[in-house]
Amino acid sequence: MTLYQSVLDQTFDALPTPVKRFHAMTHKHRYKGHAKIERGAHPLARLTCAVIGFPKPGERVPVEVTIAPSKLGELWTRNFAGKRFSSFQAAGFARDAGLIVESFGPIRVVLELRLEHGRLFLHPRRWSLLGLPLPKALLPGGNTYEAELDGQFHFHVEITAPFMGLIVSYKGKLTPA
Repeated sequence: MTLYQSVLDQTFDALPTPVKRFHAMTHKHRYKGHAKIERGAHPLARLTCAVIGFPKPGERVPVEVTIAPSKLGELWTRNFAGKRFSSFQAAGFARDAGLIVESFGPIRVVLELRLEHGRLFLHPRRWSLLGLPLPKALLPGGNTYEAELDGQFHFHVEITAPFMGLIVSYKGKLTPA
């Protein structure tokens, strides 16, 4: 059973076919496609993008996503035209049971997965830095989901934060490599 199958349980079967296929692989797999990337103008947004390694703005930027499952979770490596950044996703436990915990280096974001109107949304619930809880009032949010469009896997990632507005947005489609 994959990470998303275990967290979503019975809801997994209701996912759109391309989204279900994307999260049903039990071995390392790659997807390729293109994305439109936008970055926020606020100086702290630019600094955040630089620290995490978010991609630079562009239209039809080549993107490759590699997901490497393990017993502990999934290592996600995103490559936007040669600019790579990674995160690790794992099933939450105790207080975070039923949720995904995504780690970007020392930053952990707890995400609720919810199927709404045929889209799989990822809603941030809390976050921490080096294990220390950060204020919920400063929790980054945005409109982030995976969906089927014209029979293909589409992603829409938008990360915003209070006082900064948009940090980064990348959206596009992926097909198996």
